[in-house]
Amino acid sequence: MRGRFISIEGGEAVGKSTQIRLLADWVRAQGREVTLTREPGGTESAEAIRKLLLEGGADRWNARSEALLFAAARADHVARLIRPAVDAGAWVISDRFLDSSRAYQGVAGGLGDEAILALHRFGSEGFLPCCTILLELPSEEAARRAMARDGANSDRIGGRDADYHARVVAAFHVFAEAEPDRFRIIDASGTSDQVHDRIVAALQPLMA
Repeated sequence: MRGRFISIEGGEAVGKSTQIRLLADWVRAQGREVTLTREPGGTESAEAIRKLLLEGGADRWNARSEALLFAAARADHVARLIRPAVDAGAWVISDRFLDSSRAYQGVAGGLGDEAILALHRFGSEGFLPCCTILLELPSEEAARRAMARDGANSDRIGGRDADYHARVVAAFHVFAEAEPDRFRIIDASGTSDQVHDRIVAALQPLMA
């Protein structure tokens, strides 16, 4: 059976973790092997970079430093985990991938989309998901969920101001509109089961 690589994207507190677990269970029920992973992370080296990126003060890294660290983690992630698993026939489901770097460092961080894409072409040979699920939620609901989930304990990226995160969300939507063959925009409001059903409907054709 042919492997697939699926990324799950979205702004803060849109329910990615819950939907990834539900999606993994559904894919396994179809008789496919599943590998769950995340960015930054997924391999020993990339997880070490994750700690550097998400811990510490808000000014620990500037946007360029962050972009380089994310690209380095992603290059190892693709080479050591994602490509081998897909080649072996697994469905790889990743909590975030390239589009998060494009949105967070490229657009919201002011580096520009082309800079992030250039790093990706070099580090990961331009490797992209078969399908990217973009979870979208009204900003007020996302903020409420984030407060309920994290309180005042957000990591150094999640804790940035509302204007920054609004730019992130807007960037994701622009990417999805520009690449309709890869992206599936999913309404993340409602119950977790309702959102899951929308994701399954979007991914069903990939089971062929």
